[in-house]
Amino acid sequence: MSIIDKVVAAVTPPESEEARAKARAKAEAAARPGDWLSQILDHHRQIEALFAAVKSATTAEARREAQKRLAVILTGHSVAEEAAIYPALAADKQVGHAELAYQEQSAAKMEMGLLERLDPMSQDYLDKLEHIRGAVAHHVYSEEGTWFLELAKDAGPEEQAMITQRYKEEFERYAMAPA
Repeated sequence: MSIIDKVVAAVTPPESEEARAKARAKAEAAARPGDWLSQILDHHRQIEALFAAVKSATTAEARREAQKRLAVILTGHSVAEEAAIYPALAADKQVGHAELAYQEQSAAKMEMGLLERLDPMSQDYLDKLEHIRGAVAHHVYSEEGTWFLELAKDAGPEEQAMITQRYKEEFERYAMAPA
């Protein structure tokens, strides 16, 4: 982790696990089976599990393979949110949230690219992985805790259906495409 990363982490401590769990529970209560929010929550859980899989891998080969799986889901998820969800946030008068979300996801993609350049069994790699995981966890907390709850409450049925369809299309285009 760079000096800047350490300073930012020190001044902006992460949310507690309890706060994250409460945000997730609120988002789960607002989600409907198959809707955009339920799809996103499923992807958030997959991303969390994949971060754990990368960290727990015991060989360089296994760690790189888990990292690739994480990158596919993380990137597919971010592309889908950027194409379907963030424009909907902006239309819902959450332009600031949408812009911040784009910036955070761009940073995560860049950091994932930098992770590829590190020895997967090094401490630097684990530190960078944890930095990315923490940033993604904070991003997820913001989405699940307020931004997406407001959108789920404000958007009408037609808008909800459009968001759901667009999110699904974009995720599948990236994450389900043949390798």
